[in-house]
Amino acid sequence: MYMNTGYLNHSHMDFKNKSRPLIVGSCGTYRLSSYPKLPTYRPKGRLDYQIIYITAGCGHFHFDNVDNETIVPAGNIVLYRPKELQKYEYYGEDKTEVYWIHFTGSNVKNILRQYGFPDKERVFQIGTSMEYERIFKSIIIELQHCQNDYEEMLVLLLRHLLINFHRELTREHILKSEYLDQEMNTAVTYFSENYNQSINIEDYAASRGMSVSWFIRNFKKYTGSTPMQFIVGTRINNAQMLLDATTYSINEISKIVGYDNQLYFSRLFHKLKGYSPREYRKLRNKF
Repeated sequence: MYMNTGYLNHSHMDFKNKSRPLIVGSCGTYRLSSYPKLPTYRPKGRLDYQIIYITAGCGHFHFDNVDNETIVPAGNIVLYRPKELQKYEYYGEDKTEVYWIHFTGSNVKNILRQYGFPDKERVFQIGTSMEYERIFKSIIIELQHCQNDYEEMLVLLLRHLLINFHRELTREHILKSEYLDQEMNTAVTYFSENYNQSINIEDYAASRGMSVSWFIRNFKKYTGSTPMQFIVGTRINNAQMLLDATTYSINEISKIVGYDNQLYFSRLFHKLKGYSPREYRKLRNKF
């Protein structure tokens, strides 16, 4: 197992210090290859904050309860806050490599929020990058050598690291938003063009590689209605246009917009428009 660590003032003591907004206490890296297991168990957590960056393999974490296990793969960071249960293991068979950093200060909570870390989340996907590793290594060297103004340099390097994480988190959010917008636009277009056909929402979601619950939830956020409400609304709005602009019979209009059962169509029309199709047409003919 390879280890490389550095500690503020060469002290391994866990500490809390609010004399400055941000203070780096320690930083290090572990790389397991044949060593069977490296466990950590702190029932009462620590006094400071900790970020663990998994650059290879994975870590086995037990959040809130020692019996729960969450496997966190490479490309993620885990954020521990003061006094949170810490129980996690690294295994040689996973070829795990991690970097870690401990920090404290009077403004840490606000700084983390500023860089995109919500208060209650612990795991963040930030991808793997040699730049992250370079910054971690620079922090370790600063802690080991203690050159002039090194404590200030440590804060600058930690902020540099957080900024890089934030940029990646923001980029991932944008990509997810672009994907969501594209999928919802595709669905709206498909439903608008095929509204008078028999559409199975579960089959549509599966054809796009989405769970039906995720699709319905996000479609409603995007349009304000569920997929079926959207389809029914489109059918009834088009039926209203046909009642206004054509002499088709109500039965014909019912079939045109996708309903073989005229009675069912009439009930839906009345529910959404406040009039039956026949009443609506009579009302429009008065003007």
